[in-house]
Amino acid sequence: MASIHKVNFQENRSNDSNNDINNDINKLNERERKKIQHELKIYMEKYFKQKLGKSVDYTKIVLWDDMLIIQGEGFLTEPEKYIVKTTAGKDVVNNARMHVARQHAIDNVPYFETLLDAKMIHQTYMVEAEKDFWMHVIVFNRILTQ
Repeated sequence: MASIHKVNFQENRSNDSNNDINNDINKLNERERKKIQHELKIYMEKYFKQKLGKSVDYTKIVLWDDMLIIQGEGFLTEPEKYIVKTTAGKDVVNNARMHVARQHAIDNVPYFETLLDAKMIHQTYMVEAEKDFWMHVIVFNRILTQ
């Protein structure tokens, strides 16, 4: 059973043309987008290594339109892999990892906003411990890519 958590829908748009979602200022070209995706991948792997003592086996970062999508696979420790094989264990590990996902959002959204020069208007994250998968999707107040 997947754990899904939706948080913080907040409208940050104003009538100021600098905040217009269709404004061409600061849109990333393909090269810039790939560079930032790579930097964020390394950043996220270091973040989880520091916080949990283990990085994820696979991290994928996608900047697209007005969204940042972060996917991770292979984040469970060996004891968690054993625990998640039971029905009650799935719930325990999902809940624990959702706590980690919430803390990740608290710790990192301000960094993402600064890096991308955009404000988060919505985010959601999901943990599927039984598949050793997690995802965080952030929607920003402007188009990020060309």
